[in-house]
Amino acid sequence: MTSDSRTGDGPGDTTPHDQLVELAAENLGVIRRLGLVFGPGMTAITGETGAGKTLVLTALELLVGGRAETSMVGPHGDEAVVEGRFIHQGEELVLQRVVPRSGRSRAYVNGRLATAATLAELGADLVELNGQHAHTALVATAAQRRALDRFCGVDLSALIERRTELRDLRRRVSEFGGDARERLREQGLYRFQLDEIDAVGITDADEDQRLRDEERLLAGAGDHRDAAAMVGVLLGSDGPAADALAQALTGLDADGPFADLVTRIHALAAELCDVADEARRRADRIEADPERLAALQERRRALSELRRKYGDTLAEVLAYRDETATRLAAIEGHDRAAAELEERIAVAAQAVEVAEAEVGAARRAAAPALAEAVTGHLRELALPRAEVACIVGPDPGRGVPGHDECRLTPAATVEGGVGR
Repeated sequence: MTSDSRTGDGPGDTTPHDQLVELAAENLGVIRRLGLVFGPGMTAITGETGAGKTLVLTALELLVGGRAETSMVGPHGDEAVVEGRFIHQGEELVLQRVVPRSGRSRAYVNGRLATAATLAELGADLVELNGQHAHTALVATAAQRRALDRFCGVDLSALIERRTELRDLRRRVSEFGGDARERLREQGLYRFQLDEIDAVGITDADEDQRLRDEERLLAGAGDHRDAAAMVGVLLGSDGPAADALAQALTGLDADGPFADLVTRIHALAAELCDVADEARRRADRIEADPERLAALQERRRALSELRRKYGDTLAEVLAYRDETATRLAAIEGHDRAAAELEERIAVAAQAVEVAEAEVGAARRAAAPALAEAVTGHLRELALPRAEVACIVGPDPGRGVPGHDECRLTPAATVEGGVGR
């Protein structure tokens, strides 16, 4: 296993190779916890059979999009976690793969959710795994495409970023879509509830309490007037209270030892008269109003019905009204938001096409030089007449622009091919 920071091999290529800096794994097979920090050059991993050497390669395979199996999860938890820190094109890149004991694996790139396919695309530039039969991989289109990209120093980061953005937008559209009939039902319900609350026209959260106080006053108008009249009779200047105070003053000398009490009794008599007068004035302002009372009772019934449906208090009813208005606005704005997303998808798709075209142009420009370099090495292998062409065109297996097929083939079989 090597961690290489030398410069590239292509003509004019001075970009440092990608470098594996650190590898960590938890609960992967027999490995409970693994942490490796790599320096420049070669790192040899040794150990007894069954110690987990192969699992180190398994961890790397998972990081570059390899197939995740539930059998990889060890006995020390419900999931296996593998993380790798790389230096990619001069910047730090952290990949993570989580394999649960049940369910699908998860992938992350720099802490953001990604797919295994994204890891595989990145891993094509980051890691090269060679085994007993690894040479057979050289005939694969993906391997030859990686070789061309490395040779000509193609920067795929912009293309990957544009494709990721496009994929995220399409995922949002699929999640945002929902059931049109369900949205219509919810829209009707929310509109009915808003209309019902707004029709009552709550003035504020304390309205019910004020109405309750006024209703009590009007409902007991006669009793209140009778009670006030009784106060006037009992405490007025001609009432029994005034007579009792006058009798109390009869035996007291204003200049004697009870002079202060005499003063207080006179003040008390004056206060009682004021209370009696105030009771009469208030009684005069209390008028029976059956129509107003009926209106208050009807209004309180309407408020009570709202509280029964939407909250224990008017404050809760008003809060529910605001929440419902927000939900209704979101539903009514669904089509507008969906249209905006579609516009963003169209722009993102164009950006992907531009990035794909740039990558394709770089590949086609570098293809002849790669073919010439490979042909030169064949001369060193005593194949003086061997010639290789590098063909760059649409990948028939993908059928999608930008997924170029890069194929090294004998030049004699090429008719109208690109590069030699």
